[in-house]
Amino acid sequence: MQPAPTANPNPNAYKILVVDDDPDIVELLEYNLRKEGYTVASAADGQQALALAPEFGPDIVLLDVMMPHLDGIAACRQLREQPRFKDTYIIFLTARAEEFSEVAAFDAGADDFIAKPIKPRALLSRLAAYVRRDKEPQPVSDTIEINGLTIDRTAFAVYQDGRKILLPKKEFELLAFLASSPHKVFGRDELLQNIWGSDVFVLARTVDVHVRKVREKVGDHHIQTIKGVGYKFNSD
Repeated sequence: MQPAPTANPNPNAYKILVVDDDPDIVELLEYNLRKEGYTVASAADGQQALALAPEFGPDIVLLDVMMPHLDGIAACRQLREQPRFKDTYIIFLTARAEEFSEVAAFDAGADDFIAKPIKPRALLSRLAAYVRRDKEPQPVSDTIEINGLTIDRTAFAVYQDGRKILLPKKEFELLAFLASSPHKVFGRDELLQNIWGSDVFVLARTVDVHVRKVREKVGDHHIQTIKGVGYKFNSD
């Protein structure tokens, strides 16, 4: 489970940690990722991933669900509990296509969900979309103060009555997007398009999972469900 950098390592290259107990899948992903210039390390299960991640410092984690010793859902949850991995992109790779698996993945803090068999070109396209969004220039100052919440979009920080609330990247982006247009109702498809983008394929149920998790942290009254339509942010 040692990091294996490219022959000509690029200090600006994104680091990707591949976690899967199938050596053929790991070999396939490592080959294609390195060819695209990524720096890659691999682990065979969740326990190895948790041991390797602090040393390797991945920007993106490709994480299988069903693995021995520690499965992907538990590993993702434990990664998200560490502040340095709060904003790391975590993408699940799994042969389990049932909706409950996807819900469990997002509930644990995943950013995306890709079903096997993996298509390398499609995966690389999706990773490139994450990198593009990451490199987009951020505004110097962009703060929303509304209904007891302070949302600092530059620092990715949320405060409620002076108390800092930690939100993973997608939960933060969802809250900030809704709060930027209080009382405007957004449908699930519109939220998926604006938060996850057209390059990422996720179900509408993903929005519901993220809204529930935001409500658990900032309170139920900020985001209102409009039955059969979507969600809106309350400023009252």
